[in-house]
Amino acid sequence: MDLKIEETIGHILKEKNLTLSTAESCTGGNIAARITSISGSSEYYKGSIIAYDNAVKTTLLKVSPDTLEQYGAVSRETVIEMAKGAMSMLKTTCAVATSGIAGPGGGTPAKPAGTIWIAAAFKNELITLKLEEDRGRAANIENTVHEALNLLLKLIK
Repeated sequence: MDLKIEETIGHILKEKNLTLSTAESCTGGNIAARITSISGSSEYYKGSIIAYDNAVKTTLLKVSPDTLEQYGAVSRETVIEMAKGAMSMLKTTCAVATSGIAGPGGGTPAKPAGTIWIAAAFKNELITLKLEEDRGRAANIENTVHEALNLLLKLIK
């Protein structure tokens, strides 16, 4: 039987004695829901900050207002700061962060619906991924969750 990706992540986190936090904007807690759907996840998962509003990004995740002004909430720079902020605020060794435009509205010509940034952090290592395909709101969110979990797995393996 194949393990779900969240089960594989859980096994690795437990095996390596690592802890995980999430900082979610466009995914609205869906990554946290997948992680916590696994029995025993409280051993490694500490929590999430759902930072849908920029004020939450700056106050709870310590994203710089300058970063938001210069690059926008949907940017590589912002998700990097969100991931680092989650690790710092929730005292974890790993984090995943998402920020994007799930759609159908909210997009601009420069950042249309489906533009989503993901960051995965593990101690001092950090990787990012940009998604740019608009599949519709529900599919954009589900795809982002899947890609975020894949990015985390790649980083902690």
